[in-house]
Amino acid sequence: MRFLTIAALLAVLPWTTAIAAPTWQVISSEPGKRIELDSTSIKREGNSVQAQGRIVLEKELIDIRSGGGYRIIEAITRYDCGTRNANTVKRIYKKNENEVVREEELKGSELPVRTGTLDDKVLREVCRPPKASQAELAEKANEAASQLKLANEALLKKDLANAEKQPLIKASDNKPAAVTTKEAEHGSIPSIKPNFKPAAETTKEAAPPPAHTPAPTPVKASPPPIKPSTITVYTAPAAAPKARKPAKSEGYMLELAHAEPAKQHAHIHWDYEGEGGPENWSKLDPKNTSCAIGQRQSPIDIRDGIKVDLEQIKFSYRPSNFRIIDNGHTVQVEVGENSINLTGKTYELVQFHFHRPSEEKVNGQRFDMVVHLVHKSDEGQLAVVAVLLERGSENPFIQTLWNNLPLEKNVAVQPPTTQVDLASLLPPTRSYYTYMGSLTTPPCSEGVLWLVMKQPVQVSQDQINIFSRLYKNNARPIQPAAGRVIKEDR
Repeated sequence: MRFLTIAALLAVLPWTTAIAAPTWQVISSEPGKRIELDSTSIKREGNSVQAQGRIVLEKELIDIRSGGGYRIIEAITRYDCGTRNANTVKRIYKKNENEVVREEELKGSELPVRTGTLDDKVLREVCRPPKASQAELAEKANEAASQLKLANEALLKKDLANAEKQPLIKASDNKPAAVTTKEAEHGSIPSIKPNFKPAAETTKEAAPPPAHTPAPTPVKASPPPIKPSTITVYTAPAAAPKARKPAKSEGYMLELAHAEPAKQHAHIHWDYEGEGGPENWSKLDPKNTSCAIGQRQSPIDIRDGIKVDLEQIKFSYRPSNFRIIDNGHTVQVEVGENSINLTGKTYELVQFHFHRPSEEKVNGQRFDMVVHLVHKSDEGQLAVVAVLLERGSENPFIQTLWNNLPLEKNVAVQPPTTQVDLASLLPPTRSYYTYMGSLTTPPCSEGVLWLVMKQPVQVSQDQINIFSRLYKNNARPIQPAAGRVIKEDR
């Protein structure tokens, strides 16, 4: 009867499995968007953490490169928890959970994560010390219970086999029946009650995760994680971790279009004259079709503007370190911790660069040079502030940049102690013209908000000559205004 008792206990013993938490964990939810993190993608290596995240938008936006609409931007980003730097190595734009609009790989330098930004919230989450979760504890308990179940099943089979081998007792035989199995084998049957005491003690020692954070899906060392079919381009390699080379990525996880404006001047297939000149840009790459057929192209001759009281641009420019590079098309500079605010929306400064002569005209007049300051909002919209430069006295801001010009193209210079203050570049009067246009370089993507300062800033002839030795003419020809609304401060 002993084996029947074992079978009865096995029938009622609960065998539960841990329920995996959802893959996407909400990190931040704000009007119009939410930030989510795939907790199963987190890979730690010392102070470096690699994670896959995404931003889900309430309203669909138009991708300025492909022309397709998207609501989800997924990215894989490496964070340095010690220095609070981040770099995004890959990004994908999706119309929905399953439909991909465009994907891109990013290369560049690490950038600091600014306090209070969406990236800061993600960094705080991924850099939080890992703790044992309830799901992990449940999995360990279930694994122990499964092993116990197998042991009990084996014992049950052995008990049944021994019972079948036991000889029959004759009625006329006065001798006790022979027992082929030793009593000790039956007397030493171990308890089949699962021992959850170790798991319970572990549960007491491990602090539970915060109430607002869903339990992350357990991550096992082996076998490798299964890559989700819709985001395989972001899944970390399944092989054992290898020594990682210093990352060369551009931008933050949530800077949705950082690589877009920052790398428009990095292509080698287009130029400002010859076979790669503006008249042939649309023929060099299918992505450049907007350069030929776009209806809101830039630059334009700004004239006949509607004079109104425009909202003042709120500039949040402050002294910061910089990185300067001659990328083969212009001199480009990257700085941190600078932004503008307009109509309640904040645009972070991505980079600024120079053109000679000015690309835009004002009432038919060109200026000696122009600096374009490219900004981007959290939703990916671009806003370019244009500061016109005219011949006059020496400009200290420009001179600091020229003092640090690279000796070779495509080799960046990042002075360790020198800083620049963009606020000193702005004209005293902050009135401006505004219209909707495009990037002035391939792929000439449209939907760019242009803010052209009305008052020019002076630079010396020597400073103009220095840039002229690098680029005598890197300005796109004027494009048709095509009836666009142009507004200006009155």
